[in-house]
Amino acid sequence: MASLSAQIPLCLALMMAACLMIGINGSIDGAQREFDYFALSLQWPGTICHKTRHCCSSNACCRGSNSPTEFTIHGLWPDYNDGTWPSCCYRSQFDVKEISTLLDALEKYWPSLYCGKSSTCFSGKGLFWAHEWEKHGTCSSPVIRDEYSYFITTLNVYFKYNVTKILNEAGYVPSNSERYPLGGIVSAIENSFRATPEVICSKEAVEEIRLCFFKDFKPRNCLASKTSCPKYVSLPAYVSMGREASESEIAWISDDEAL
Repeated sequence: MASLSAQIPLCLALMMAACLMIGINGSIDGAQREFDYFALSLQWPGTICHKTRHCCSSNACCRGSNSPTEFTIHGLWPDYNDGTWPSCCYRSQFDVKEISTLLDALEKYWPSLYCGKSSTCFSGKGLFWAHEWEKHGTCSSPVIRDEYSYFITTLNVYFKYNVTKILNEAGYVPSNSERYPLGGIVSAIENSFRATPEVICSKEAVEEIRLCFFKDFKPRNCLASKTSCPKYVSLPAYVSMGREASESEIAWISDDEAL
């Protein structure tokens, strides 16, 4: 049997390793360094909703005529210049009451486009907004220090830089037949935003566009040197998937069934 004196260093080493893991995964001890810049990630509903196989009350793709037809918010993400990012930086459980006055705007401009509950850092499974606050919002300090400020700031930045309007005015409108030059889409945003965005595609369809900002929310170039997009891309038009829609293959389920 090992002596007590031999066991103590081993126990201390295990405890130190556990503490380091907590810091790496984000969390509670503030071990993660301060972020370098923000990325506002916007989702194109036409692309994501085309992948929908199940409908539920939380999925904005399933609202029929009330479903989103412009870019919606995925999240405001603090990032590092080396391509990594902090997450789950301090324990702050999402509280929907903190953003009660913003719910109408969030439902319209920052909805979930999927069924099921999202994983969170500190609250188990929860709302899409809970995931975004706990994983990303808690790492936005010292620029953003509380839940309400995170959501209202993100909404204000989203309204200021209306990517849907920028693209529509440049002739890039939703279509299930047209293909547009990726360079033209990037240039249209650069001309208005004065910085280079990042474009994410699913096959040939635009799925996300990210705008990047310094900590004072002045535009800056995003870091991406490669793209998942081909030279010509699409902006798929939304196809209704509400209860009134005729697509019989879209089954309605509860959010719990989607877990």
